[in-house]
Amino acid sequence: MANHLPHHPLFTTRVEFLSTDDRVSLSYQRAKLLMQTYNLSASDVQFCSPKYWAMMTDPIMSLDTAMFTMLAAHVGLTIGTLSRHLHKRPDLRPLVNSLLRFDTVGIYLLTERGHGLDAFNIETTATKTPDGFIINTPREEACKFMPASTPSFGIPKVALAMARLMIDGEDRGPRFFIVPVCNEREMYEGVESIRLGPRPGTSPLDFSITRFNQVHLPFTALVSSNMYDHSAPVSPLEAWWDEVWRIPLGTLAVTAPWISSIKAAAFIAGRYSMHRSLLGKGTNPVPIISFRTQQWPIAHATAVAHVMSNWFPTVAKQSAEKSLDHRVRHGLAVIVKTTACRHFQRCVPEVAERCGAQGTFEHNYMARIENDGKGVIIAEGDVLTLCIRLFSELLLQRYKIPLPDPSESLLARHAASIFEENISLLSNLRGGHRSESFNSLILPQAELAVEAMGHALAYSAGLKSGLPKPILDVYECAVIRRDPAWYSENAGLTRILQRIREDEAITSTLPHLETFLDSLGIEDYVSAPIVSDEAWKDYYEAMPVFTGNAIPAIDQVQAML
Repeated sequence: MANHLPHHPLFTTRVEFLSTDDRVSLSYQRAKLLMQTYNLSASDVQFCSPKYWAMMTDPIMSLDTAMFTMLAAHVGLTIGTLSRHLHKRPDLRPLVNSLLRFDTVGIYLLTERGHGLDAFNIETTATKTPDGFIINTPREEACKFMPASTPSFGIPKVALAMARLMIDGEDRGPRFFIVPVCNEREMYEGVESIRLGPRPGTSPLDFSITRFNQVHLPFTALVSSNMYDHSAPVSPLEAWWDEVWRIPLGTLAVTAPWISSIKAAAFIAGRYSMHRSLLGKGTNPVPIISFRTQQWPIAHATAVAHVMSNWFPTVAKQSAEKSLDHRVRHGLAVIVKTTACRHFQRCVPEVAERCGAQGTFEHNYMARIENDGKGVIIAEGDVLTLCIRLFSELLLQRYKIPLPDPSESLLARHAASIFEENISLLSNLRGGHRSESFNSLILPQAELAVEAMGHALAYSAGLKSGLPKPILDVYECAVIRRDPAWYSENAGLTRILQRIREDEAITSTLPHLETFLDSLGIEDYVSAPIVSDEAWKDYYEAMPVFTGNAIPAIDQVQAML
């Protein structure tokens, strides 16, 4: 369905030659093209159909992080949140249809500048009046941060804004309200957008601070199947999680482009290393892929890309299984995001560095995507915070994540051991999980433990899918590098044995490296000129050239000398 996208003029445009606002405009045009190409229905979004996941995992998303950022909020959060109310709120159908056509852009105004991840305690209010609600930002700290709300790019925008429902002075808890933000030209009365400065080295978007100044809304603005149900929830926190029910799905969805990015980085660096050569002391050029120091980063990224892309669809399918406890589904999403994002942060900088000075330029992709990747660590929940919450709940045995049997692999043994180690530690803490010792001794282990679960699950999925042994061996060695002391203490792998294990894994991978790179299925999405001499020469001809006829004065030249 989407095979034409990497060859479409909107995606072949060299963005490094454009101004910032032209790049933002291009990202909006690309987003509309994606919506037209996939032609999702509200049902596709609500139930996360295969068509929905095909769009969210399309490798094209990794080419433009600004485009993906707006689509993740527009589709996954805005349309997703509205979709489950359509059967009882047919009045919402015209808006949803407009969003599905991308005639209107949906933004998700949840977090506030002064609260960040503590979104349960937002301060924006929606006060009930005889004819609707008045939504208001009471102080600067309550401004919504940082969805793109400006009217600068010729498309209407509407927000799902979370605000505290106030009735006769009583706080009825946070609820979502539909707030028109701007038309094609200007903001709607009472809604103000303050455009934030750029995030250096990333795909630009019109990120903003949004505030409301006594904005009147009709009763129909309340996002609810029953817009007249204004009762206070019995369990406020549970009710809040029900309001933001799309966030756990978003936690999983935002991970997908970074798996494609690891593929692209591995492919770019691999191809570059195969044709980039040194003369050294001999007369015959030697490709730099001949050096072990070049081979490890590329084999590492290639193995991670294969293992992650094999595992992700399994978890995406589990995310839709209603038979699974919703906490388990969210937990699996957190594990995938943590594992994939941390792999990304280790693989991409390493292969970019092995491409030398050329790897630092935007046209060769890796430097920009490395910066863009920092945003996904925070998007749909900060990785560390998510890990702390998940690990704490697992240690308190509120629910369980199904993990591979420890006998299946070294990585499964490691994951089980780390968990048991912390269970034992917790049982000996005076004051339990509310003690200062829990904060200082256990919480710092949260991310390592969650990552270990991800490594074990991903490796297990690779075994069951029959991934090539060299890929799994390199992946295993990469994971061992994360906690070498444990493998030395518990698996009898001394430092030297770990190095020998790596050497054997790389040696078995090299004869198949070109095949493994090709099977990543990313080549059509790669436009980095350094992948071949031919591609570089084409790009060389496209770059702006500065020439002139000025002649330096003789005395000026002498003065310089």
